[in-house]
Amino acid sequence: MKFLADENVDKPIVERLRDDGHIVLYVLEMEPSISDDEVIRRANQEFAFLLTADKDFGELVFRQRRIVYGVVLIRLAGLSPQRKAEVVAIAIQEHADELARNFTVITLGAVRIRKQRSW
Repeated sequence: MKFLADENVDKPIVERLRDDGHIVLYVLEMEPSISDDEVIRRANQEFAFLLTADKDFGELVFRQRRIVYGVVLIRLAGLSPQRKAEVVAIAIQEHADELARNFTVITLGAVRIRKQRSW
């Protein structure tokens, strides 16, 4: 799978997904501090899932109906970066077939998947 990881995603998450064989473009390595609009543009251009810890992307995807291949929102405050990486990797592995065209929220106790209305 191909992801574009926003700059607020912990590096161990990016590294774990790469170790698992995923292609991960990382904003911190590409162009730090780009706007949310530019992050979405690049995710769309790359046909990549947007991986973020910024809940503002929900507003952009649902209310403004911005087209994104799929969004994975990480809500794992209080966990170590390594534990977050483990939780995210397992969630992506278990729900890989459900991520496309959906808004997925990963929390410690659950994975919630919501359809995007723009598709």
